[in-house]
Amino acid sequence: MAFATRQFVRAASSSAATAAAKKLIVKHVTIIGGGLMGAGIAQVAAASGHTVVLVDQSDEILKKSAKGIEESLKRVTKKKFADKPEAGAEFMEKTLKNLTTSTDAVAVVHSTDLVIEAIVENQELKNELFKRLDKFAPEHTIFASNTSSLQITQLANSTTRQDRFGGLHFFNPVPMMKLVEVIKTPMTSQKTFESLVDFSKALGKSPVSCKDTPGFIVNRLLVPYMMEAVRLFERGDASKEDIDVAMKLGAGYPMGPFELLDYVGLDTSKYIIDGWHSLEPNNPLFAPSPLLDKLVEEKKLGKKTGEGFYKYK
Repeated sequence: MAFATRQFVRAASSSAATAAAKKLIVKHVTIIGGGLMGAGIAQVAAASGHTVVLVDQSDEILKKSAKGIEESLKRVTKKKFADKPEAGAEFMEKTLKNLTTSTDAVAVVHSTDLVIEAIVENQELKNELFKRLDKFAPEHTIFASNTSSLQITQLANSTTRQDRFGGLHFFNPVPMMKLVEVIKTPMTSQKTFESLVDFSKALGKSPVSCKDTPGFIVNRLLVPYMMEAVRLFERGDASKEDIDVAMKLGAGYPMGPFELLDYVGLDTSKYIIDGWHSLEPNNPLFAPSPLLDKLVEEKKLGKKTGEGFYKYK
């Protein structure tokens, strides 16, 4: 009986080892999009020992991205190596050595394990990008999108690698925020999903898993909450100032819903809610807001334009 038990344990261990061997260990990462999110992801990937290529349309954009990454790294290094300046300098040097930039996405995906897309939230543009890269990336390469609002399944359908496609939703600012939502579509293989979870952990992040549902976890709860605050204000039930104070002091939130809307960008919030409304027009949580629509039409988009629900100097 003991022999049989040992044989069973050996067999189970062997099966686990075989499964682990099949799992892709991500070493080389290509990130498409040099904005805040793409640059942040590139920084944490390079800092954790991955070879990273950051891709965008122009050298000018990439120079700005590289400058932002270097400044962010200096802040991280100063905090992390406060008493060890030499170790900090070495960390900076190694991280920056792991990072290169390119304006040619097709050329760099030939030798990558993972492609992370972090471009503008536009379904058509993302589909075109993935469809093009799918023709040139190696068979083993996993594709992932950092989208916060679009369906991963629809993006995956623009490629022939639906089983090697998932969502990796990071949060801003990426170097500071620990959470990553790992999104598994009905077509995402278990091997791909586990590889994305392992990659997130290798970055020092805390991954959570979610199916391909609108908004995933955080935004699915957060956006309807913000929209309900707008409706409360629209009805005249409370002022925006009092709603913000109430949620900060009563719920312990660091920002009120109107402050958060202005921080995120009213155009971004409108884009998300409009997209969800088109998917589920009868869901009251996804109902558009006339006030939000009006502010966006007037180009009052929040902090980035100097005015949204509040005015900023």
